[in-house]
Amino acid sequence: MPRVCYFTGRHTHAGRSYTHRGKAKYLGGVGTKVTGITKRKFKPNIQRVRALVNGSVRRIKVSVKAIRMGLVVKPQRRTWKPEPPAES
Repeated sequence: MPRVCYFTGRHTHAGRSYTHRGKAKYLGGVGTKVTGITKRKFKPNIQRVRALVNGSVRRIKVSVKAIRMGLVVKPQRRTWKPEPPAES
């Protein structure tokens, strides 16, 4: 199952990480230089939760942003009733 939010469609994005060397001009240096560029990934905060989807309880992957926005409807908690005493 891919790392994709069920509601918002957020997924892993590619990017770059820049390594700098030198002192900034406003601090009295001659400026910073880029000495390396490497690939990196931006991963959304995906959680696996139990939610009501079309009237049934399912485990789905959703982003925390979707949970905070209120898009996820959690199922009702089960209440356990004590057993009645056995009659003899």
